[in-house]
Amino acid sequence: MRTMTVSRAEQRAATRRVLLAEGRRRFAADGYHHVVLAEVARAVGVTKGAAYHHFDSKAGLFRAVVREVQQELGERVATAAERHEDLWEQLRAGCRAFLAAGTDPAVRQILLVDAPAVLGWDEWRATDEESSARHLGEALTALVAAGVVPDQPVEPLSRLLSGAMNEAALWIARGGTPQAAEQALDRLLEGLRIPA
Repeated sequence: MRTMTVSRAEQRAATRRVLLAEGRRRFAADGYHHVVLAEVARAVGVTKGAAYHHFDSKAGLFRAVVREVQQELGERVATAAERHEDLWEQLRAGCRAFLAAGTDPAVRQILLVDAPAVLGWDEWRATDEESSARHLGEALTALVAAGVVPDQPVEPLSRLLSGAMNEAALWIARGGTPQAAEQALDRLLEGLRIPA
């Protein structure tokens, strides 16, 4: 009979995963400034030293959580867009998925409220660029190439829409209605489209 042994690398990966999961739960529920790294470690049964080994600091854990949440949001946006064949409907579906994320406590607290303040604007924008903002730029580039949106530089347009959607997602997170935000978004997007 063979016994299963867990390698040190697997143990380290498992420890990292549970610290990330607990950090994410606490950052989403309590906000960055109310989370204590030693308490995160204690909650998952590891030492404070193990937490520092994996993340160096509370800010290091937060950065890892931000990257994880941002990546998941980007995947959510891409999945919603990919459900449609039509390029225009892909844009609308991806934008709607992003707005809907404003009701997710992790997205709201971690990405929209704490990340810009804790990481600073430049670092926060860089993580956004790697995920959902990248998908938005790709969608707009495809729409320009297809002649659905007038030929123009995509980067400023992408940044304008991204900023508007971040603000709308924050508005939803603070009690605004998703339906009202979606209607406003549809009117905004229609203004970009070349009339049929």
